[in-house]
Amino acid sequence: MGVPKGKRDFRDEDRLDPRERHQVEYWMKRWGVTKDQIVAAHRKVGNSIKDIGTELGKKR
Repeated sequence: MGVPKGKRDFRDEDRLDPRERHQVEYWMKRWGVTKDQIVAAHRKVGNSIKDIGTELGKKR
């Protein structure tokens, strides 16, 4: 059974939008890194959360 429409949030997505403050703050807290580290990794590897986490040495 899938997640009902409208019940998903940004944590269910595979992409990170660094312009969305709530997304960046969530991953900062989850990974224990700074905004600058997330933005630098985003610039280097793209917007995939998996790739950003790998670049930072973290797991999703």
